[in-house]
Amino acid sequence: MNDIATLRRDLAAAYRLAALFGWDDTLYTHFSVRLPGSGEPRFLINPFGLFFEEVRASDLIVVDMQGKVVEGNADYNVAGFTIHSAVHMARDDAHCVIHTHTLAGMAVAAQDAGLLQLNQISTEFHQRLGYHAYEGVALDLDERRRIQRSLGDNIALVLRHHGLLSVGASVADAFYVMYYLNRACEIQLASTGGGQTCSEIAEPLSRHACEQLQGAEWQRQLLWQAWLRKLDRLDPGYRN
Repeated sequence: MNDIATLRRDLAAAYRLAALFGWDDTLYTHFSVRLPGSGEPRFLINPFGLFFEEVRASDLIVVDMQGKVVEGNADYNVAGFTIHSAVHMARDDAHCVIHTHTLAGMAVAAQDAGLLQLNQISTEFHQRLGYHAYEGVALDLDERRRIQRSLGDNIALVLRHHGLLSVGASVADAFYVMYYLNRACEIQLASTGGGQTCSEIAEPLSRHACEQLQGAEWQRQLLWQAWLRKLDRLDPGYRN
């Protein structure tokens, strides 16, 4: 399987897995992956109008940095182009970008304090999570500069009053980051919603745990292969 075919397969798998995990929002939100090659970046993204559970590798369209569809016969979500092109233009290491509107993610995005250091999972995002102020639906290309500043060199971004965004060197990386960022948000809602007082992990210990959790690329790849096997058992049509 060549590199582009693998990227198509992995990105389609990410959409199907997101549907399986309940991360989808009808026709909205979007994942992208930058294509290899020199010159101006181009990226794969979902065509607008398909549920995540319907996306196949062959359905993905190729878009350039001017917003032109250079491969495929479908259109895309304009807000998706604004968000994803912003990241792909600014971060050479962010080959994959995942954006979600999950219930837990949107709830934490509305909380003043953002993601709290309440559990081991949240420590992975200690000082590695940016915040972007809400500006309305992302239709203004000028917002790209501010998204880039908000993300900085972080692995993820909370879009205030909107949702979550993760980046990674591969689909496997970005999906792993989103899975655990969303899980940290779910744990936060469960912890703070029961009426009990919650205590945060002390900053030095959060920093220590974050350092311990980094550098496990091989584990992320093992997990991604396990997710692909799960998908192949339940919903193999993503490969088409």
